[in-house]
Amino acid sequence: MKRHLTIAALACLFVLLNAFAALAQSDIKVACVGNSITEGAGLAQTYPQALQELLGEQYEVRNYGMGGRTLLKKGDYPYWNEAKYEEVLAWNPDIVIIKLGTNDTKPQNWQYKDEFVKDYVKFIKSFKKLPSKPKVYIAYPVPVFEDKFDISKEVMDNEVLPAIKKIARKAKVETIDLYKPFLGKADLTYDGIHPNDAGAALLAQEVYKALQATKAVQAN
Repeated sequence: MKRHLTIAALACLFVLLNAFAALAQSDIKVACVGNSITEGAGLAQTYPQALQELLGEQYEVRNYGMGGRTLLKKGDYPYWNEAKYEEVLAWNPDIVIIKLGTNDTKPQNWQYKDEFVKDYVKFIKSFKKLPSKPKVYIAYPVPVFEDKFDISKEVMDNEVLPAIKKIARKAKVETIDLYKPFLGKADLTYDGIHPNDAGAALLAQEVYKALQATKAVQAN
């Protein structure tokens, strides 16, 4: 009799452990891919951290931002060549938010501008073909308030932004506008390029609103 009870107890424990494991694996995985604006080095709270708070414990948000990286494969520091790119693909996320393009405006990078659309579409496809079949969003970069670090406001406004619209149509993905919410708000950056803590909070709010609008965020 005791032996039967022990077996039954072990069976119940096994079922419970499997249930807990399933719950632990049920988090919706959100990958924030980008450059230094996503990475947010030196901030009290990065935009992916703020987004995590907005989304809640049902979601797991990871920061895959890397300073100075380009979308262009022939750029000076292509995101394609980084270990973080392989890491985010291996993580198999459910939602991917891509915010790249600012460093591509530098003259040494934008000389390859004819390849920007092609490279971006390939980058998006590298995520869409993952087993998780993630929902992919591409973001319009925040405005360039000052030409610094060779980053060009003119190239951003007149060439990168229109290219991203074209890319979204070609790749059939949603866009998140992080440009207009920052217009006239240079005080939300600490150097005319990189958002400060208040700017990072606004980034998170805009991304969160976009996810809600397209029902990527599940109702609690």
